[in-house]
Amino acid sequence: MTDSEPKPAENPSETPVSAAPPDAASAAPVVPNTEAPASTDSATAVEPSDATPTARPGIHWGTGRRKAAVARVRLLPGSGLMLVNGREAEKFFTEPQDQRDVYAPLELTGVRRHWDVKVNVHGGGHSGQAGAIRLGVARALLKAYSQFETTLRDAGYLTRDARRVERKKPGQRKARRRFQFSKR
Repeated sequence: MTDSEPKPAENPSETPVSAAPPDAASAAPVVPNTEAPASTDSATAVEPSDATPTARPGIHWGTGRRKAAVARVRLLPGSGLMLVNGREAEKFFTEPQDQRDVYAPLELTGVRRHWDVKVNVHGGGHSGQAGAIRLGVARALLKAYSQFETTLRDAGYLTRDARRVERKKPGQRKARRRFQFSKR
């Protein structure tokens, strides 16, 4: 035995005072400390060590809409799992951009590993659904952490994207595309 190795306890009843029960880590999620974020720069993510926000306990709801898609988001204390219509987000969204969109508010604030997200989404296509989920997650995060409002707003995650598909006009092939014109 070397000097750097700790000596085992000679008496089996002697246990270290700092040892926590094995189920203490799984009993409650770890939430960062109670100070406000040091920087609200939207270009960089707020690290949990830099920002020490307090979360309101409980389940937080957020509704997001984009094009024809509507997403109802529940934010629960957990370990970072995201379920979209009962499936993992990585399996529900096949495009990398859509996968980045749904996790973007959690990554920006640095609290992704502290929350489980359950989403019910319907309507629209995959891109619209990803945008709706991003807005719903950001709104739910705002209810959990009110100090993240400027960070989320500066990144554009709290603004609903109101763009819609332009309607087709009569006498044209599409919204702006016209039929081919022949002079002779």
